[in-house]
Amino acid sequence: MNIEFFAGYLTALSCRRWLTALAVVAMTITAGTVQAETPAPNQFDSSQIGEVSLVLGKAWLESAGGRKKPIIPGTLIRATDRIHTESNGHVHIRFIDQALVSVRPDSRLQIVRYDYSAEQPEQSTIKLSLEEGVTRSISGKGARAARERFRMNTPIAAIGVRGTDFLVSASQGGVRALVNEGAIVLAPFSSDCTVDAFGPCAVNAIELTDTSLQIIELDGSSASPRLLPSSHERDPGMMRDEVELALAGNKATVSAEDDNGASIYQESITLKRVSTEVASASPPAVTLPEPSVPVVFTPAPSPTPQVPVVADFTPPAPVIPTALTERQLVWGRWADGQADQERITLTYLEAKEGRDITVGNTDYMLFRTENGSTRIQALGTIGFSLNSAQAFYHSESGVVSMAVSGGSLNIDFDNNSFATSLDMSHSLTGNVNFSAAGRLYSGGYFHTRSATERMAGAVSLDGAEAGYFFEKQLDSGNIQGLTLWGKQ
Repeated sequence: MNIEFFAGYLTALSCRRWLTALAVVAMTITAGTVQAETPAPNQFDSSQIGEVSLVLGKAWLESAGGRKKPIIPGTLIRATDRIHTESNGHVHIRFIDQALVSVRPDSRLQIVRYDYSAEQPEQSTIKLSLEEGVTRSISGKGARAARERFRMNTPIAAIGVRGTDFLVSASQGGVRALVNEGAIVLAPFSSDCTVDAFGPCAVNAIELTDTSLQIIELDGSSASPRLLPSSHERDPGMMRDEVELALAGNKATVSAEDDNGASIYQESITLKRVSTEVASASPPAVTLPEPSVPVVFTPAPSPTPQVPVVADFTPPAPVIPTALTERQLVWGRWADGQADQERITLTYLEAKEGRDITVGNTDYMLFRTENGSTRIQALGTIGFSLNSAQAFYHSESGVVSMAVSGGSLNIDFDNNSFATSLDMSHSLTGNVNFSAAGRLYSGGYFHTRSATERMAGAVSLDGAEAGYFFEKQLDSGNIQGLTLWGKQ
């Protein structure tokens, strides 16, 4: 489970201000063109309950009967529809009651039911189901007027609302949530809290408000949720800023031809090395005495043993933006990320300049120089050397930076496969190895997922650079990181 889904928030701007502004404009984005249309009040027919206002990367809509199609801006949403996002996918939906939902990468969200009447909003019945991944929900008129009839289900818990703005990260083994505005009630499923019911549950439930500097967590082994400290700043303006940044990037459509989406940025960094000095092994000059005096030679001093080179691929300080932007692959962060611990990332606006998004997660996006093309030629098998990386260990005690001591990445472009390994360490975790192997997809994207590990990455179009983000679950926490590689 991604426990750091609360990607940094950009500015403390009022949610209500941008909600009003965003609700009156439906953005229609085509290749290279952004057009604004004012929706008519009766824009939706009786079966249409929402519309996609923004798409980043690749996402799919699965409608009744299992029919699946790519999501584009303007895609209409109906009850029972499922939204699937891939590693680079990000979707915003505007509903008929002006509710807004953001579906983050690697997520599946179903609109189970959405009954709303403008004449009687207090009679609304709304149910969403986050099957996997991360979503943010800002309540509309229906949920605000009928709080006891709003429900968001996750695989193991039900969430009811006492407010308007919250984030949820869910997997089969657990769920976490954070509140930006208002309050939520989270409770595990039981005979008193069934999947089919509506509204918040009362048994074994915990309420979380926006005034609490905490997050709420429930794992499969616990009978009730618990509250944990949160070090992340809350900002109700985040989704609005995401929209503005995405529109500025002018990359909001998807291609049905691509097998998968992914993104990474490549950057060279000189390794930190221990300086050594080796004494000269040449013997000093010897003066011969008179023959009657025994000749005594002074042996040359033994050379000072060389100190082994210690490699840490995490730069000791943030790499300057000009050095990063020279690369084809660039890591951009949604906001502050890990603040002063960030080493190889740029801001979203810096990273997207002249590049297109490939893969990403809820914190970072990988941008690539493409110039309108995503075709990669048959390049045979290429081995890559690790140029730089950053990895963080997340536990209940906080977030610490790990040392990345080495790794390998090999991509077989002819057989569409890859294999990678990464070595890390910290005093809290000891030595940790991350390894993955799988398929290389059209466009140079690759990704894998298991119960305890996941990753997604991309290569540059010329095969000279590569990179990926990764996550590894440990018993006491989890590790998340970014890598940058160069062709050997």
